[in-house]
Amino acid sequence: MLVMVAEDDGLHRAFARSTIEHIWPGEVEVIEASDGDEAIEIAAMREPPFVVLDLQLPKATGIDVARAIWSRRAETHILFWSNFADESYVRGVARIVPPGSVYGYVLKSASEEGMRSALRGVFSEGHCIIDREVRGIQHRVQDRLEGITDSEYESLIDVALGLTDKAIAMRRGLSTRGAQARIRHLYEKLGIATPEEGADGASVFNSRTRAIYLALARGLINVDALRREQRRLDAWLRGGSGSSGDH
Repeated sequence: MLVMVAEDDGLHRAFARSTIEHIWPGEVEVIEASDGDEAIEIAAMREPPFVVLDLQLPKATGIDVARAIWSRRAETHILFWSNFADESYVRGVARIVPPGSVYGYVLKSASEEGMRSALRGVFSEGHCIIDREVRGIQHRVQDRLEGITDSEYESLIDVALGLTDKAIAMRRGLSTRGAQARIRHLYEKLGIATPEEGADGASVFNSRTRAIYLALARGLINVDALRREQRRLDAWLRGGSGSSGDH
């Protein structure tokens, strides 16, 4: 049994290794990677059928690593292991999971027994094991009334990257009016459809900046997501494909 642990923190990496070796004593070989690029390289060489994957890795993110692994071997069982249950991470994972693949998403705040249960469930039993907090966010993402749609998420990303309405329309294949309508729908979901006014009647907030703040506070976007999307934007600006795909 071959397991790769991709984790940049040495203590967490050692904890994952010891937990895995405790569950399958004498039956498992654990290989380690300390950043995303190394994880992709090792996975390509060794093709481990089981992977424990931190979502916040340097060089290449956990989302990047999982995409690379699943593009080569869709049957790989991946247990995502993270400090965060941000909606951005949950949405990012959901967008890249191949149909029928086995995966899990467990928080590092879980107990040792919780980690063992997740490892057994994903690796030995072939179950998808999702932390309760993460499951709640998944349901919110899927709720069209409570969560934002994929098109609204695209608008949020474009606003956060600083694109103008005209640039958003060009990138997404919309009219300028259509792009503005999407942004208005996004504002409504974030609760900023009606600008708040101060005593002198002037707006208190800049709607675009306020949307970015609320999205960061809610975990809809984070630095990893914005870096990934900036690369896609750069490709689009160079004339490549950067207008669709995972988020």
